[in-house]
Amino acid sequence: MPEIPDDSYLRRVVAVLGAFRAEDGEVGAAELARRTGLPKSTVHRITVALAEEGLLERQGSAMRLGLRLFEIGQRVPRQRVLRDAALPYMTDLREATRQTVHLAVLEGNEVVYVEILGTPGGPVMPSRVGGRLPAHATGVGKAILAYSPPRVTRAVLDGELARLSERSVIAPGLLARELAGIRRDGVAYDYEESGRGIVCAASPVLGPDGEVLGALSVSGWVNRMRPAGVAPAVHTAALALSRTLGHRDRPQAPSTGPVRAERGLQMAGIGP
Repeated sequence: MPEIPDDSYLRRVVAVLGAFRAEDGEVGAAELARRTGLPKSTVHRITVALAEEGLLERQGSAMRLGLRLFEIGQRVPRQRVLRDAALPYMTDLREATRQTVHLAVLEGNEVVYVEILGTPGGPVMPSRVGGRLPAHATGVGKAILAYSPPRVTRAVLDGELARLSERSVIAPGLLARELAGIRRDGVAYDYEESGRGIVCAASPVLGPDGEVLGALSVSGWVNRMRPAGVAPAVHTAALALSRTLGHRDRPQAPSTGPVRAERGLQMAGIGP
């Protein structure tokens, strides 16, 4: 890549890479220029340089994200360590509940999905691995926010609370009260707030010092899954994962009843 003369060039490069969406295949320079607001000539120079380094791949006159970006992404410590530790618990959780399982982390006022284990017959989710959604409108996001430092939660409550569906909670006071309940019970719920027909139960994943690292969730169709029914299994899996990652203190069990970590996911047999 050419030498970066100042941070404005770097910001343009980031803007071009960030303009690619999860559902994109190849995107042309004109469309990238429209999405970024940059001149087409600038976009062309940046995409040529990124393609030379393997960060983009040329497909005719268009571009797609390159394999080298994936390789670099796999080296991100938080994502790699958390995902590798979570996968056995996520697999067990999917087998126990027969629903879709998510692992997500917080970045700013959004959640980023690190891993998703789907299930046949499950709903089409608005989530994608590597994709983002507003934290306040998702179960994983609310689970993380409830255990985040006050400054992090306050930044979300003071910001714009976008409506993803007609059931999204966009009133700061209501959201604050809900987060307080999540902090008390250890489980967050999404009742069609991120998408029509989709419900979920989520629980935070905590680190050695009690810091929230992310959240696990189980999602399914509103007419096929009771969030309260899978809550003990989600909470147990998140608790076990937290202990694997060095956490010692136990978050309070969900109001559906106490959950013993020693029993693993056996309680999930109650079904959705």
